[in-house]
Amino acid sequence: MTGDSPADLFPPRELDADLVAAGMRLFARDARFIAGAAEPAALPPESLPEIAFAGRSNVGKSSLVNALTGRRMLARISNTPGRTRQINFFDLGGALMLVDLPGYGYAEASKVAVKRWTGSVRRYLQSRAALRRVCLLIDSRHGIKDVDRPILDMLDRAAVSYQIILTKTDKLGPAALAATAERVSAELASHTAAHPEIMLTSAEARRGIAAMRATLANFVADPTAALAFQPGP
Repeated sequence: MTGDSPADLFPPRELDADLVAAGMRLFARDARFIAGAAEPAALPPESLPEIAFAGRSNVGKSSLVNALTGRRMLARISNTPGRTRQINFFDLGGALMLVDLPGYGYAEASKVAVKRWTGSVRRYLQSRAALRRVCLLIDSRHGIKDVDRPILDMLDRAAVSYQIILTKTDKLGPAALAATAERVSAELASHTAAHPEIMLTSAEARRGIAAMRATLANFVADPTAALAFQPGP
């Protein structure tokens, strides 16, 4: 078997060893915080291909970004859901820009705050030419919830390619996890911009990290390197 286990992807497939190695090299590069933007006017210039991470509050976005980059505190982890209210940009060694979008669905957020978040993210999604993919994180214990569905619709309308990342998979047994993945996959069939492959991850157990790194290596800035990272069918 090469790379991560096929159980880290749904539908299951093996990853090419060269892809896994390319992803490892990419995420071994220095990662640093570039800017935080609370308003569209504060967004930094578009200099690199961007991969954005979205998800409801406390779904594990910061933990996953830290696990991918191997930096424990690159993206701050807060015990208070809804605390991060800006779009944060991290330069991955001059190859990719990792973009941490503010969490949504925090019950204590005011209507004004929700409207501001929605407007800022919508404008980012619709106007950012450098955006290559949105990784939409979903808690594997719950699957897609009502609070997630407006985001799926927003991404469809913006025609932005997005991929579902199931988080906290270490909290479920194999049968329960497979059932969640099947439900999510069935719902994605009606969403035009959704990537059909689902990633199964756990930042705590480091599950699916190599698979995510290999996938995101396809979007590196160097076109010749990107060609070398093309996945198999």
